[in-house]
Order: sequence, then C-alpha cells, then structure tokens
Amino acid sequence: MGMFTALNIAGTGLSAQRLKLDVISNNLANATTTRNAQGDGPFRRDRVVMTPINLRSVWRSPVYPRGLDTGMGMGVKVMRIEKDMRPLRLVYDPSHPDAIKIGPKQGYVEMPNVNVVEEITDMISASRSYEANLQVASTTKQMLMKTLELSRSV
Repeated sequence: MGMFTALNIAGTGLSAQRLKLDVISNNLANATTTRNAQGDGPFRRDRVVMTPINLRSVWRSPVYPRGLDTGMGMGVKVMRIEKDMRPLRLVYDPSHPDAIKIGPKQGYVEMPNVNVVEEITDMISASRSYEANLQVASTTKQMLMKTLELSRSV
C-alpha cells in the first residue's frame, strides 16, 4: 500500500463522517418538527448507511497475477441515506394544531422518532472518527515530507 493510498482512504473517511455529522445535525434540528415539507406527517429521522469500498473485482493478468489488485480496505463510501422507520413518539397535547382530532389517539401529537441522546452519541462517534481520519492524513503527510527530506540529502 502506497502513501497516497493512505491519504485516499483517510479522505473517504473524512467525507463520509462529515456527511454523517450533517445528517445528525439535521435530525437534531428537526427533533420537534410535527409537519414535514410535504405536510403528510412528522419528520422522520435520517440514517447514513456506509459500506467499505471493495476493489477486489479487478482484472488479473496471467503474467502479473496480482494485476491491479489494491486489496480490501480502500476506504468507505456512503451507500444511501435512508429514513428510520421506527415508530413515532406520541405526546398528549390536545391544544397543538397537529393533534389527532378523532379516534383512539385523540389529543395526541405524533412527534418525530428522533432520540436526542442517541443523536448526540452518534455525533460524538462520528466526530471522533473524523478526528482519527484527520490524524491519519496528517501523519501520512508528515511521512511523505520526511521521505522527500531524506531523498534531498542523498
């Protein structure tokens, strides 16, 4: 694995964790939103689904068996951002404009399925992952600079 590969891997982690932090901040901002943009119900929490980048399916030459194989662990990518379909919270507030008017749930308001404690925990985790990827990039840069410095002295 080359040094530029390490920078690329760290870069994919930085991008993915930044997006995750953006999604978490959007979830927290809408933790009390009882009507979404379409007007068809409360906000539903978003989830970031990530997957490792797998480059195993590269062409292999009979002359050079390893071919262009760069192996597993080439970083991470965001597969999709999906809605969390866990049940919504019900809060009794008959004076709320979005309160259910008829039926067994009369007087209850459907609130978003955003758990603030869970979001803060995810935010801390994503922040630490971002910092770790930043440290990998910084250390790799220092190693590259040291290599250039050594090559000049030869």
